[in-house]
Amino acid sequence: MDSAPYSSQSWQAEQEIFCAAGDASSVICNRRRFRYIAVVSPAPPVVLTIAGFDPSSGAGVTADVKTIAAHGCYGVACITALTVQSTAGVRRAEPVSVDLLEQTLAELVADMEIASVRIGMLGSGKIAKAVADFISDHKLSNVVLDPIFKSSSGAELVDAAGSRAISERLLPLATVITPNVDEASALTGLAVTNVEQMRTAAMKLHSMGAAAVVITGGHLEKAIDLLSFTRRRGVEQEVFKSARLRSNSTHGTGCAFATSIACHLALGRGLPEAVLLAKAYVSAAITNAHPLGRGTGPLHHLYRMTQQRRVIASDPEPVN
Repeated sequence: MDSAPYSSQSWQAEQEIFCAAGDASSVICNRRRFRYIAVVSPAPPVVLTIAGFDPSSGAGVTADVKTIAAHGCYGVACITALTVQSTAGVRRAEPVSVDLLEQTLAELVADMEIASVRIGMLGSGKIAKAVADFISDHKLSNVVLDPIFKSSSGAELVDAAGSRAISERLLPLATVITPNVDEASALTGLAVTNVEQMRTAAMKLHSMGAAAVVITGGHLEKAIDLLSFTRRRGVEQEVFKSARLRSNSTHGTGCAFATSIACHLALGRGLPEAVLLAKAYVSAAITNAHPLGRGTGPLHHLYRMTQQRRVIASDPEPVN
């Protein structure tokens, strides 16, 4: 049976595909005067995470990169420390060499334009000072500092010199810091167990040089976060409330929250909106988490991949 005649439209369509295929084809395309329009998507903003390595991927740089991808950004990472840990807790932590960290950061910033930075576990005073020098020297913006002192299982994740460097060097350089109530207490020396104490601690952090603060109260009876930020007319504070989620999949919530804020800042959103959206993201990631491991399981950072795209979406845990 003879095949159907080959139409001129089909020929033209195939030539357009052929010409768009690559450099080798472009010579032939130019000779035959083929014309085509290449549609190139804009590059996503680059978000740098500077944090420890958690081999269980519930927290640290691997969890951050998942969170960054979930927000449509491109994640790059610099590891500050290696840990031996699982969902059952942290067994050991060892900082990387300062030279390795400095070379990694220098290579990344020379190669890509960094839209925002999330700083997590630092491990030592030398590492913390090197990171502070890096942020200061390159005048990076949208810096989210998550001041991590201990793991949820109680392991020390930074030495005394590192704690001082976080407070004295990094805190004033950050766009926003995101301590939980225990970390806010460690930074300020104040008790932080309710909203009023959160407000007082935030004011103390401002006096220490913090431009903006989000104190997360996920450890409290009700999930209450306080945003405190400075404007020309003074300090403004907003309280975000949501129902406390009863879940065993909460490993790495602080990392996901801080990284989500960094992503929204990189995408050009204001700080109050970034905090609101980050809180909603973490709530949904907990709600959609799978039971993994023998201890406190991780969030489902990429839960959106399993959901149908909707024109109008509602968050499983609304916040106000």
